[in-house]
Amino acid sequence: MVDVSQHKLVPEHSVVDEDVLEGILDEYDIKRTDLPKIKRGDPALPDDADTGDVITVVRDSRTTDRAVAYRLVVD
Repeated sequence: MVDVSQHKLVPEHSVVDEDVLEGILDEYDIKRTDLPKIKRGDPALPDDADTGDVITVVRDSRTTDRAVAYRLVVD
C-alpha cells in the first residue's frame, strides 16, 4: 500500500504544541473552532494527530517561499 503522506506533492503536516497554539490564536484573535477543519481520516495527517488537535500545513510558495496554514482536526 502507498503511504500518501510521503508523496512529494503532499505538503508537510505537523501537530502544533499547545503552548505555541495559544500564541497563534492570540496573534490572529481567534478561537480554536474558528480555524478551517481537516477530517481525522485524512491520509496526510500525522499518526499522532487526534481530534481537537491543530495541524500546521506548510506548502511551498512561489511568492513567499513557504505558506503556513492551520487546521483543526475533526471526526
